[in-house]
Amino acid sequence: MTPQDPKQPAGRRGGQQAGPITRSGRSRLATTTDQRLLDSRGPNDWVHTDPWRVLRIQAEFVEGFGALAELGSAISVFGSARTRPDHPMYTTAQQVGKALVEAGYAVITGGGPGIMEAANRGASEADGVSVGLGIELPFESSLNEWVNLGINFRYFFARKTMFVKYSQGFVVMPGGFGTFDELFEALTLAQTSKVTNFPVVLFGTEYWQGLLDWLSGQVLDGGYIVPADLDRLVITDDVEHAVATMRAGAADVPSRGEQLLAEAEDRES
Repeated sequence: MTPQDPKQPAGRRGGQQAGPITRSGRSRLATTTDQRLLDSRGPNDWVHTDPWRVLRIQAEFVEGFGALAELGSAISVFGSARTRPDHPMYTTAQQVGKALVEAGYAVITGGGPGIMEAANRGASEADGVSVGLGIELPFESSLNEWVNLGINFRYFFARKTMFVKYSQGFVVMPGGFGTFDELFEALTLAQTSKVTNFPVVLFGTEYWQGLLDWLSGQVLDGGYIVPADLDRLVITDDVEHAVATMRAGAADVPSRGEQLLAEAEDRES
């Protein structure tokens, strides 16, 4: 059997082994990983390559998990970064942040201005834990001043994981594409049982009612969702109602011990 025999395993055809990767033919590299690591004379483009990004991504998850592991019960508040401090919804978001702290929750936001700043401000002024999960954007440079536990992320998906993993519910206030993205990702994860179901409050009837009408009309009538999917949404203009919904929903979420017990019983049955 010659080294070029295609029936021979790739590793025995003169293939180049680079860690778990086997390269042969045109895919072979002229240098080894050690050479490229130790040779500092080349350009620094390597820090922007995909393998290096994996380490940055890993670091973001490690930092996020480490910072939030002992956070306790928390609610995420989403909403527009463009809401000005003199807008009535800014004041309302501030009240929501304060009321959530008084109900025993930490408050998590995206750490930016507008609604996020207002909710963080309400939580901070109530002497609560005010979390900001920032994201690297060209037009937002830092976390707002009312965050007392902040993490900045490069990657949206790492940041979104933190919102879902450490929140017992979402209060979604008026916002744009970013707010819609966070809302529908949460609903999709709950609908597909990727996460334990948790309460979602749409705050601001005038703003959200059109979306709810469309979902219960064209989307539901077309068979794209089922009635139970709409049951996940509560719409209100009342701060106390929003907080009560969070408390009621969190009470329905099983503990991790209960989940493990249920999983064990499923395996035995």
